[in-house]
Amino acid sequence: MDKIWLIIKREYLVRIRKKSFIVMTFLGPFLMLLVMFLPIYLTNQTQTERTIAVSEQDFDLFNKLENTDYINFVVTPASLFSDLKLNFEDELYYALLEKKENEIILSSNKQVSLSVSNEIKSQIEKKIEQENLVKLGIDINLLEKAKTTVVVSNQIISEDGRGQKSKTELSMAIGFISGLLIYIFIFMYGTMVMRSIIEEKTNRIVEVIISSVKPFKLMMGKIIGVSLIGLTQFVLWICLTSLLFLIVQGYFGNITEIESSQEIEMQSMMLEGLMYLNNINLVEILLAFLFYFLGGYLMYGSLFAAVGSAVDAEADSQQFILPVTIPLILSFILIQPIMENPDSLLAFWMSIIPLTSPIIMMVRIPFGVADWELLLSILVLVGSFILSTKLAAKIYRTGILMYGKKINYKELLKWLRYKG
Repeated sequence: MDKIWLIIKREYLVRIRKKSFIVMTFLGPFLMLLVMFLPIYLTNQTQTERTIAVSEQDFDLFNKLENTDYINFVVTPASLFSDLKLNFEDELYYALLEKKENEIILSSNKQVSLSVSNEIKSQIEKKIEQENLVKLGIDINLLEKAKTTVVVSNQIISEDGRGQKSKTELSMAIGFISGLLIYIFIFMYGTMVMRSIIEEKTNRIVEVIISSVKPFKLMMGKIIGVSLIGLTQFVLWICLTSLLFLIVQGYFGNITEIESSQEIEMQSMMLEGLMYLNNINLVEILLAFLFYFLGGYLMYGSLFAAVGSAVDAEADSQQFILPVTIPLILSFILIQPIMENPDSLLAFWMSIIPLTSPIIMMVRIPFGVADWELLLSILVLVGSFILSTKLAAKIYRTGILMYGKKINYKELLKWLRYKG
């Protein structure tokens, strides 16, 4: 046990001091926030006022188009409109709007913005709809009064008969983020274990290490050491992202002009989200995330370690990596269908099968999972980890000292049959 601890300590300290770890630890939160806030910033910066020239001939159709914060409609005489089509000047007009037979045409000397096109389309559709209602003798005011909005509140009935409000969108968000994080971390740190083993094998460092420690202990030490690196980086990412989010949110709150009604609506949505968040068992989700994060990584880490020991170069690992990663990729693809129907037979089995359960079960837990299902999934994952570690150790023990030989699946099966 002391030797495993020394390997874990060495693996942890060596990797945590690497420049790549330090850079990614601090750069990761910046990149995540950049993805979140850059589109908002660019939208605010590029949403300039655009003038649309409307043909006077089509005044009956376009006379009720309303100017918006970034679109200004200008009625243009027919003669001038024709000249503009021949000599278009984008300094004066962003685009030209006209009607030809049954078609609405928006002309410009460049690709028209999708937001502008959709706004014009929406306004014209509304105007034509109102005109059709008048022709049919339907009072528009009465129709508007007849319209109503129905709010359907979801409740989860507990064992004592009390109902707790829930929000499907919040459960979907928590499930998706949890599944995505586990997917990314298993891939990231699993391949890190594989590269570490290939590197030591290529440099013949492993020959020195293996003389004083058993291959199994060496493999487990590496896997656990890298898992601690993953947990450290994950915790640091959460802390840094939370801090940066508060800073950036304050900055965007100052530069973004929001109407008071929109601001009140946003605050109301935030309060509603917090209320629903209180009804979710966050402690259970957090504990389950830690378990499936570690359980999934340890199982896949042992498989990646076996692959690393069986090859001499990373390029040779592709034939063995594909069968290992297919269940992970499949789990990620099925996140959306599982969120749509978390109680389906597919969802149940995918959350029990150990190669897919770390991601799929985390997607299902926010929607509510029976205790026996969760317990069964945990037991199967633990048992599968023990089995995969034993099988991987057999491959690792033989392959770690083998050089220059191209390994195939037939050879791996021979190694698995070796006794001792």
